[in-house]
Order: sequence, then structure tokens, then C-alpha cells
Amino acid sequence: MAGIAFVGLLAAKPIFDVISRAEDPKKAAEAQTAAQTQTKWGMAIKIANCKDGCTDCINACNTIHNVPDIPDPKHEIKWIWDVNYEDVFPEQNSPFLANSLKGLPVLVLCNHCDHPPCARVCPTAATWKRAADGIVMMDYHRCIGCRYCMAACPYGARSFNWVDPRPYIKQINPDYPTRTKGVVEKCDFCEERLALGLIPACVEACTEKALVFGDLNDPNSDIRKLLATNYSIQRKAELGTGPNVYYVI
Repeated sequence: MAGIAFVGLLAAKPIFDVISRAEDPKKAAEAQTAAQTQTKWGMAIKIANCKDGCTDCINACNTIHNVPDIPDPKHEIKWIWDVNYEDVFPEQNSPFLANSLKGLPVLVLCNHCDHPPCARVCPTAATWKRAADGIVMMDYHRCIGCRYCMAACPYGARSFNWVDPRPYIKQINPDYPTRTKGVVEKCDFCEERLALGLIPACVEACTEKALVFGDLNDPNSDIRKLLATNYSIQRKAELGTGPNVYYVI
């Protein structure tokens, strides 16, 4: 009976939490205001602006973050790369898909979700969502290589180091840590550059201005202005992950 009562209390806890919040509307309002005023980094990709065959953004990311160039596709490491439109947005496919979109290479990367499933399943907290700006981070020293995060990510945005990546780095950037065999890695929105007031390397390298980065909580930011005046879609938004990478069609 004690066990049943205990389970009942656990099940009822969310209800008590709701009642508690409802009884203190001032605290609820303060929490909502704080959530609205904090930074929320996001990226918009203008698909039509991407120049066919251009890899400037990918090269910039790989160089700065010591992403190895491993010839074996089974072992490759990817932070930002391109995939055919049909595979990026399978739910958008139809017999009458515009010819301009068929086979079109579309950039993909970590979506830095509002509700990242990768963070929920990590047993060591090696990946977590930063409260200050919403970036989904990685701590390579805490990663035990279980790959639960890879299984949970619906975007395939994470890579696992099956081999030592360092011999495959053409020129190591001493300002960014290299990784080791047995850990997972991914895009981090260039958080080290943001700390210095710089924009992500991929955005800076894009001469076609196809990538727009900014604070989604700021209505006056370039990204918000772009999204307010253009039709955009997100990858697998129906899963409830809350992706913060938008694609302007």
C-alpha cells in the first residue's frame, strides 16, 4: 500500500506544480518576462541564394573547428553539410514538386532545438541546452561515447569519432580543441565566436548572404525581419523539438 501511495504522489506532483504556479501569478509573469528577454540564437537559410557547388560555409566551419576530412564515409565527421531537398524535407514531397527544388542541395546542421531530445537522453550531461541563449552544447570530456544522443536526434546532426580524428585534420587551429576517438561532436553555433561578439564562421564566409543569424527574441534583428517577410519552413517541426533553424523557400 505504501508503494502505491508513493506512486500516486509522484503522479500527482505535476498537478501540484500547476496549482502552485497558478496561485502565484506574479512569479509566473516574471518567469515569462525573463524567458522573453533572454537571447535565443537562430539561423535562417535562404535556399535560393545558395550558389550551386559553393562550399565556402562548410569549409570555414571545418577549418575553424578542426573538423577532420576522413575519406571513409562510414567515419566522416559533419558539422554543416548539404543534402538533397527531398531528403531534408520528405514531408514536402509531392508529384508536382517544383523543378527548381528537385535534387537541390540544402544545408543542414544542428537545429539547436527548444526541446532537444539529445539532451534528455544523455546519461552524463555531456550535452545540454544553455539557458542564456538556447545553444545546445557539447562537453567532449564528459562524453562516454554511448551515442544515445545520436539515436535521439531526428536530424542526424551528430557525428561519432570511430577513429582518432586528429591525423585527418589538414591544419590544426590551436584556438579550438580537437576531439578524440570515442566521442560525439556537432555544430555549436560558433559559441566561442559569439562570446567575442562575432557571427558564426559559416555566416561570415557566405558571400551570397544565404545565411542569416541572430536573436529570435529580438523583433528588430535581421533574422526576425527576414522571417516576418518571407515564407519559411523547419525540419520535422511536427515532432515538437522546436528547431531554431529556418529555411526560406
